[in-house]
Formats: sequence, structure tokens, C-alpha cells
Amino acid sequence: MIDVAAEARVSQTTVSLVLNHADGARLSPETRQRVIKAAAKLGYQPVRRGGAPAASAATTIGFVCDELSTDPWTAIGLDGVREKAWSHGLTVTVMATRGDADMEAAALAQLAALPLAGLVYATINTRLIDAPAWASPAPLVLLNCHAAGGAFASVVPGEVAGGHAATDVLIRAGHRRIGYINGEASMEAARHRLRGYRQALATADLPFDPDLVREGNWEPLSGYEATRALMALAHPPTAIFCANDLMAVGCYEALRELGLRIPDDVAVMGYDDREIAQHLHPPLTTVLLPHFEMGSIAAEWLIDAAAGSPARPRQVKVECPIVMRKSV
Repeated sequence: MIDVAAEARVSQTTVSLVLNHADGARLSPETRQRVIKAAAKLGYQPVRRGGAPAASAATTIGFVCDELSTDPWTAIGLDGVREKAWSHGLTVTVMATRGDADMEAAALAQLAALPLAGLVYATINTRLIDAPAWASPAPLVLLNCHAAGGAFASVVPGEVAGGHAATDVLIRAGHRRIGYINGEASMEAARHRLRGYRQALATADLPFDPDLVREGNWEPLSGYEATRALMALAHPPTAIFCANDLMAVGCYEALRELGLRIPDDVAVMGYDDREIAQHLHPPLTTVLLPHFEMGSIAAEWLIDAAAGSPARPRQVKVECPIVMRKSV
């Protein structure tokens, strides 16, 4: 799906909507045709059995999440779970609790009464959580979160490696002074991406300069303000790595105001691969958050566990690949 999305210049979500014939989606006929042609060119066909659920006691996978609509990540992960489940004749039952403890307890109790193949417990932000009170023999896997002591299996993005890979792209392009605009330090994703940035510098034998690091809040305005501050340094960076694509939008605006060209004067790297990344001018080189693949792996882990297959690793870190465009 990543390859089809890149070929058609759309997001993974758009590919899924088109190839799963979601007629209610607000997509233009031209976009649908691009996706269909890209899938045909690459020989991609979603794997599914379709039809009735599998003839076994387990007919569904439960999916409990704190948020589903505030950002696209949980919905994309759910899409990965749904596709993998349906390929095995299983449906998915979804409950969003908005972090309400009483609602979560009720949701878990209701799901425990169903003929479950297993439960996916997902959070919109990657973080350490208290182990959910799961009173069912069905297996449980955590998606985009993890519990202390490995109480449950978990599937999370490889954020340190993603930050390292993004910085390495800039280093390989010849940059030696690389600014970094991070998100809020209280968030695990921000800490891990920064760690990857620092590791890449160390690997290339480049010094870490704290003046080149600015903390933002994931929103475009903070990317704009941090970029202005970085470019006001006596020795400004020749490349800026933004810890998410929305801050990169603000970075683009600040560089344009300063009369600087991307990537001729300053290269820009994003993170997330939001829909907007491909529509910036020039299109933004970024890092893909692999939520679809994470959801697919979580569902596969449950299906294997329910079938008594050999144990998988207790934590799976999924690669965050680079999406090369024109900003580096």
C-alpha cells in the first residue's frame, strides 16, 4: 500500500478507501483512477477472503481505543487490523472511550462476552500505559502503546530509528549543520525522534549543538517561530528536520518570508507523511508513520495466538521508512 500510495501521489488511507470500494468517501474520480492504475501497474491486490466469518468459535477482533477522530493515526491502524482480520474471515468490533475509565471498563466487559479471537488496545499517542483490566482468556495486544514490564505484547513505531534515518538522509545530502524542531518533550515520540537525531550526528562524527534544537508543539505556528529563531543564528543551519509535517508547514512559510529556497538554500525534512506533505511546494520529504502496517501486525499476532502458533516477540517495533520527495 505504501508503494501504491507513492505511485499515485496519495495517502495510504486514500488507497485503502479506493481499493475497498468505499463509495461514500469524498474522492474525485481522477484520484480513484490514479490509485486503480497505480495498483494495476504494481500488481497490488488487497488480500481478502470475504464472505462469512470463519467457521470457528471466534468471529471477531475487539478494538478499543482512546481516540479515533482527532488525528488519522488510530483510524489508519484500525484499517490495518480490519484488512488482516477480514482476510481470515473475521470482523472487527470497535469501541472508542476518549480516555474515560468507566467507559473503558464497560467496553472491555462487553467485548469479553463476545466470541473474540483477541483484543487490540490502541492509543493515539505512543506512550507507556497501565495494563488494561482485561478479564478474558482471549489474547490482547497493545497498539501504539506499551505496558510496564511487558505485561502484554505490543506493536509500536520504531521512532529512534526513524529519527536516525531522517537525519542520515540530510547528512548524506552533504549537510553538516542540521536544525531540529521537536514536539513537546513530555511526549515519547518527541524524545525518541530527538534521540535518533543525536545518534545520527554521533554516527557521522558531527557535534551536537543545542543551539540547533528548538522545542515546538506539533503545530505549524511553532514550526514557523522555531525556523525564524534557527535562521537568526550567527551560523544558521543548511537543513531543518521537523519532528512532524505540520511544523514543517510553518517552516516552509518562515523560509519563504526570509527569501530562502527549498531545497536550494535550506533542505527540509518532515515526519508522519500526512496528506499535506505531498501537496507542499516543493513536496516534502518525510518519514512515514507505519500505523497501517502496525495494525496489520497486531491483528496477525492475535490470530496466530488464537490458533496456538509459536510465540512472537513481546514487542515489535515497526520501521518508519523515508518517503523521498523534493525538499532535500
